[in-house]
Amino acid sequence: MFLENTVNHKEQFGWIEVICGSMFSGKTEELIRRLKRAQFAKQKVEIFKPVVDTRYDEEMVVSHDANEIRSTPVPAAANIPILADDCDVIGIDEAQFFDDEIIKVCNDLANRGIRVIIAGLDMDFKGNPFGPMPALMATAEYVTKVHAVCTRTGNLAQYSYRKAQNDSLVLLGETEEYEPLSRAAYYKAMLRDRLKKMDVHDPEELSNKHSSKK
Repeated sequence: MFLENTVNHKEQFGWIEVICGSMFSGKTEELIRRLKRAQFAKQKVEIFKPVVDTRYDEEMVVSHDANEIRSTPVPAAANIPILADDCDVIGIDEAQFFDDEIIKVCNDLANRGIRVIIAGLDMDFKGNPFGPMPALMATAEYVTKVHAVCTRTGNLAQYSYRKAQNDSLVLLGETEEYEPLSRAAYYKAMLRDRLKKMDVHDPEELSNKHSSKK
């Protein structure tokens, strides 16, 4: 459940909201929607993203649907509190790329009375929890999990399958490099990839090769 209002207005503490999911699930779209609503309400808003995220623009946070909002790229989580002075709302995109310091930073900001909205991938391309995201989800008041649509089954997708042959944990990309898949489709795709790496041969083919050598 997600609420944008508090009942006890005497409480001065802020809170943390996490928007998570796979690639192409609308995480950034939802982050921008919430931040623009806050701006419309005349709240002071600052948005940050990791400096490594340069897919669409070096400064703008841009969704796959081309919605955008100006942001400040930072090299490390420790830079955020320095630049977030006197804010009502802070947005953080692609949080999975930040170092673990982001967990303390977000909680400290919330304890100062700031509303912190975070968007990020909850799992990497191997299906493992991604970076600081599990801890951020655990300490957040509100967690929204959004889903893409599986390109192979049409069901809800929660996995980001990497089509590119690259084992680096961080690989920026779009539809050419990634594909949103459901659990069943992801399992089958990963199984096929493992079989390819095992270099499995047809027994009959091996027998024919052996016979030709005699």
